[in-house]
Amino acid sequence: MIAFVRGKVAAVTLASAVVEVGGVGLELMCTPATLAALRTGAEATLPTSMVVREDSLTLFGFADEDEKQMFEMLQTASGVGPKLAQAMLAVLSPDGLRAAIAGDDVKTLTRVPGIGQKGAQRIILELKDRIGAPTRTASAAAALPQLAPWRDQVTQGLMGLGYPAKEAEKAVDAVADQANGNPDVGALLRAALRALSKA
Repeated sequence: MIAFVRGKVAAVTLASAVVEVGGVGLELMCTPATLAALRTGAEATLPTSMVVREDSLTLFGFADEDEKQMFEMLQTASGVGPKLAQAMLAVLSPDGLRAAIAGDDVKTLTRVPGIGQKGAQRIILELKDRIGAPTRTASAAAALPQLAPWRDQVTQGLMGLGYPAKEAEKAVDAVADQANGNPDVGALLRAALRALSKA
């Protein structure tokens, strides 16, 4: 299996990045926060997890080893596949997930599109004893890379998670006042998801 890739970032799209490794462009599916840290033409090293299906090989890329391990751990819960695990990491940091699961916080987990109350309870039941405690302070866990223009990135992130364009744009408008001089895309995406869950 491919444990990590290191190379020049050839392209960054709304849901993935292409990293050139030895003359081959590898497409990595990444969360919006991970993509926000990548710059076309710059060198990058991303831990990876390969998901093998009968008809496809998909490579998922992560900001760090912790995010990768959380992605793989989440999939050990019944009903959680790679897409849902990635959606969970798009909404919550690894430490945010640890805190929610360890604290029986069903409400926080149901902010992830595709997870209902029963699904959240099942995830908590299956992972609580194995997930571990949060490793970072809350402020460090909240500190995510930034990207401009943030509006497009957050809108596309929401659409990638299954929300219709109109709903995504409304949610972005609802959190626009939180995007001060140096917007934090990850935090804004989570705020937009909160706004959608209240709607």
